[in-house]
Amino acid sequence: MPLRHRPRVAIAACLLAPLLTAASAAPDEAGRLRVRVVEAHRTALAEDVVFSGDIQAQALVNVSFRTNGKVAKRVVEVGDHVAADQVLAELEPLTQRANLDNARAAVSSAEAQLTQAKLTFDRQKELLGGGFTTRPSYDNAEQELRTAQATLDSAKAALGTAQEQFSYTELRAGIPGIVTRRDFEVGQVVQSGQTVLVLAQDGPRDAVFNVYEALTARPLGDKTVDVSLQADPQVAIRGTIREISPTVDASSGTVRVKIGLESTPPAMALGAVVVGRGHSLPQDVVVLPWSALYRYADEPAVWVYDPGTGTVDVRKVVIAQYGPNVITLKSGVEPGEHVVVAGIQFLRPGQPVAAIALDGAAFQGAAAAGQRR
Repeated sequence: MPLRHRPRVAIAACLLAPLLTAASAAPDEAGRLRVRVVEAHRTALAEDVVFSGDIQAQALVNVSFRTNGKVAKRVVEVGDHVAADQVLAELEPLTQRANLDNARAAVSSAEAQLTQAKLTFDRQKELLGGGFTTRPSYDNAEQELRTAQATLDSAKAALGTAQEQFSYTELRAGIPGIVTRRDFEVGQVVQSGQTVLVLAQDGPRDAVFNVYEALTARPLGDKTVDVSLQADPQVAIRGTIREISPTVDASSGTVRVKIGLESTPPAMALGAVVVGRGHSLPQDVVVLPWSALYRYADEPAVWVYDPGTGTVDVRKVVIAQYGPNVITLKSGVEPGEHVVVAGIQFLRPGQPVAAIALDGAAFQGAAAAGQRR
């Protein structure tokens, strides 16, 4: 998605324009060219960062059947909001129903055997007390009772398993959310564990942006981003950087950044396009108007005035940022040096000039005003 940087000193040149209009006039009495210069100062400059993205759920859940079968019914579509225990789809339960019927029959049979074994054991117990039966007969009756009880317990466990398997023919979300993808149709045979629906879980939302890798090298000052709806900028919320992808997307060359939102306005639905605005950490730079920039040996340069000799010389510089009307220098000009900001088209190295100092306070004030914008 598009990314753009906007220096806050964009208005500086507009404020300085009246100061530079009389840049170069007729030579003075000594025949020296008149130029305007400004004393360089370091300025702490922060940068506005603007990027676009969309709203996504913090948690996506893949929903799948827990058994194999043929889809018999589907009751949801993409975009539907579902409850945790809501039935989303059903499989044809022929095999599972047959297994459940067999398990119920096995329980009934085991209960009947246990009832018979209890009667036999009770009768043998009474006979043993009256001396009318033997100890081995009593022991066999007791063993048969215990075996019947164990058989019933096993049958009940098998019934529970059959009931659970039968319940697997109904697809339930398990969590409340919104259906974002559907990958099956009625009549389709699906496998256990095969993803058939994707749900955006209810709860916190993220504003997700794909930004250029260079932005991650200049982190935001306070880790916060103002997020507003592109269709209605009045709908806005503040978020905090929650996750930065450790890898660069091979197809787009961008890095995915997730901004966790404090709360999600109703208008910021899933997939809504949003605009994020943040501020980078301030950097100490020298701010100059575009009129000071000169090209020398195919590289950016400026003209520096030496008050001791009254001459100018060209010097290569490293540009930190190109703004709409100003430039910021990372290096090449030191604080206290005087830079020619008007009249550079008539200069040559070592040329004597008549310098007219531009009020440095006025220039820095203009830059600061632009920065506040």
